[in-house]
Amino acid sequence: MAALGAFLPLAACLLMGAPALAKNDAPCQLSKWNNGFNTFLKRHVRAGIPSSLDQNEWESYIRNNGGCDRPTQSFLQQGDLDRVKAVCTSEGGAVYKENLCISRQPFTFVTVRSQPGTCGIRSVQRETKHLILACEELGNQCLPVHFEGNPVDARPNNNARGCQDSRTADAPSFRMTWLWLLLALLIIVYCYRH
Repeated sequence: MAALGAFLPLAACLLMGAPALAKNDAPCQLSKWNNGFNTFLKRHVRAGIPSSLDQNEWESYIRNNGGCDRPTQSFLQQGDLDRVKAVCTSEGGAVYKENLCISRQPFTFVTVRSQPGTCGIRSVQRETKHLILACEELGNQCLPVHFEGNPVDARPNNNARGCQDSRTADAPSFRMTWLWLLLALLIIVYCYRH
């Protein structure tokens, strides 16, 4: 029984900390990651990206600016930043799934694939697709925090809600998970025996 008494506080702490690690279940909810938008910009909307598709230029760029550890990277033009941010609004994006929004209009961007663990470039490709972005609220503004791949060339559903319109419709709610049920059961057993 002493083990149960020691386990209960540990389980409670783990369960209280778990929501901070989870991603939002709808777009434009309060972000759990304050630096998400800045990280998104550093990874995808960088200054000075090569204008050509030359693999040597891209290898040099990535080697000098970071990103050798990421096997697939997509880069958007800085001039598209306002349009990219608009994907996280009702006008520019529609709810795709979970906290993801899909752009209403296609974007042109460059995808660079490299050898894992090296900066050796396998391919550089210009693509035109609808963007799929994770959108979260930071400083009272819904902003992109993650670039999700779109390998099947998905397009927005004409009947989907606008990205920011989901803020009130899909507000976070408490969900009873098996961990919460286990904790409740352990508390009941502990209290019953004492």
